[in-house]
Amino acid sequence: MSQPKLKNLMLHKRSGNLRQFSGSVSPNQNTTCLSICAENSTLTWTIFVPTNPRGTERLPPAIIASESDFYPRRLYGRPSEDLTSKPKYLVTFTVGYNQKDNIDQAVKKFSDNFTILLFHYDGRTTEWDEFEWSKQAIHISVQKQTKWWYAKRFLHPDIVAPYDYIFIWDEDLGVENFDAEEYIKLVKKHKLEISQPGLDPDSKGLTWQMTKRQEDHEVHKETEEKPGWCTYPHLPPCAAFVEIMAPVFSRDAWRCVWHLIQNDLVHGWGLDFALRKCIEPAYERIGVVDAQWIVHQGVPSLGNQGNEENGKEPWKGVRERCKNEWKMFQDRLLNAEKDYYKSVGFENMVHEANWVTVDRIQ
Repeated sequence: MSQPKLKNLMLHKRSGNLRQFSGSVSPNQNTTCLSICAENSTLTWTIFVPTNPRGTERLPPAIIASESDFYPRRLYGRPSEDLTSKPKYLVTFTVGYNQKDNIDQAVKKFSDNFTILLFHYDGRTTEWDEFEWSKQAIHISVQKQTKWWYAKRFLHPDIVAPYDYIFIWDEDLGVENFDAEEYIKLVKKHKLEISQPGLDPDSKGLTWQMTKRQEDHEVHKETEEKPGWCTYPHLPPCAAFVEIMAPVFSRDAWRCVWHLIQNDLVHGWGLDFALRKCIEPAYERIGVVDAQWIVHQGVPSLGNQGNEENGKEPWKGVRERCKNEWKMFQDRLLNAEKDYYKSVGFENMVHEANWVTVDRIQ
């Protein structure tokens, strides 16, 4: 009977020197002897697996748990019996307590197939337990932060890996004509990797034609915009485009988008124009679901989280930073692409000029 072999072992001397053990070892009597001799001669065996995740090379691969989830577990009993169900989808809302009634209505549109996660920007969490669903929800609280700040820090792809779709929504959305399960069915039917519900034409602050609901469609993936806003019909904001207000990502799309989010650019402005970088072909896999639509109520809660400086109202300082971040993100992405093309010998690569300037947005 053949014996299994252990490969890629490192042999360490306590003096600090290191040399590769290039052979293989069978777990027989000689292996035991080698272990004892190694201990007596101040040598120790150490695992080293270069294909492990960074920092875990010294662990045996079978013990590595690289993914997690938001499933609460018991403090007693068998771990294998902790979970009576595993929600397939995740919805997050970045909230203040003043919007509790609106969030209550929104949460009721999501079935038990969804994990509910609230990011609290006002520090008030326990008050939400007046709602029964809140007692089962996940609550994360850091004052005066945006949803993209939260998403970058708490929605790492390896944490949300169990979920097929991730909803990252604002708090001021009317959901009377929305059903989450029906929405998922349409997303799957039309093979959308990144999507959003259509916006009712009466929504406040409706900027883009692409995100406005088209009544005669289940889903639309392209539209016509204002003259000069689209350099090519398959590029944003005429196609391959959703807003950052109520996006929905597939698991695979989110793994890319999370890395696109800049750690210091907390408002996410400009991100919507770059989402297409994560999907191919983007104009086929990014779209707006018209049959399930929402209303943007335009509650200025985020602006009120700013500080009054130099005589400016708090919301003006927030708005100014939003616009500055958009320009910074645009410059970073373009420069990163230029650097990449240069590194592979394409210095004269033509870059797509598909950005709507910040000044056009009121």
